[in-house]
Amino acid sequence: MLQDLSPLELAYCIAVLLINFMLRGSLGFGGALGLPLLALVLPVKVLAPAWSLVGIVSSAAIVGHQRRHVDRRQFLGLLPGCALGILAGLFVFKALDAALLARALGGFIILYAAYSLWMSTRPAGSKPPVPPQVLRPAASFLSGAVGTIFGSMASIFFAMYLDAGGAGKHALRATLSAMLITLSVARTIGYAEVGELTLDSVILCAAALPAMGIGLLVGDRIHTGLSQAAFQRLVCAALAACGIALILSS
Repeated sequence: MLQDLSPLELAYCIAVLLINFMLRGSLGFGGALGLPLLALVLPVKVLAPAWSLVGIVSSAAIVGHQRRHVDRRQFLGLLPGCALGILAGLFVFKALDAALLARALGGFIILYAAYSLWMSTRPAGSKPPVPPQVLRPAASFLSGAVGTIFGSMASIFFAMYLDAGGAGKHALRATLSAMLITLSVARTIGYAEVGELTLDSVILCAAALPAMGIGLLVGDRIHTGLSQAAFQRLVCAALAACGIALILSS
């Protein structure tokens, strides 16, 4: 499969992987569009299982390095709403138009990014107009629903869930990566059970590892140099970019 790609297509794949994992290394998320971008030149049936394998490796690398920052309480608090969202996502996936859903989600993500950016400019200790008790269950539910409908967008709502809980930059990146490991392992098991985890997917995963490693290293350097305020602004920018991409792609 890889040998069928032109030099330009190979360069494109490497660039997508580098950018995707620079975002993962610096923010813990932000690479949600990597899979659809790679799907422009690679077959989804091979790419999707490979992407889950790469997700396990990349998230494990972040968690292994930052495991002391994983917020277990927030991690466990996310699971019930996420499970309900998965059930709802299966129903919505069958009942509603995907393009309409993508536009609605894109608009919601952009509004949340603007809200979070505005909150970052307020004095410390200011009471948020939308309480975390509302935002966090909504983000938990949507992480499961959106992850089921679109396959690779759950991390956006993991970030919202942790951001609404006031997670610092280290806790957000490490805890989000722990959440992504859980999802990636579950998906990989599912692919194996239905016979879709093929040798081609394993080879594709192995081929992606060098670019993944370089992207994570660069992203980790960026993460280390960011202040908490700059980190939150970068999270807002990445959320807005994901929302705009969803609207344009639909």
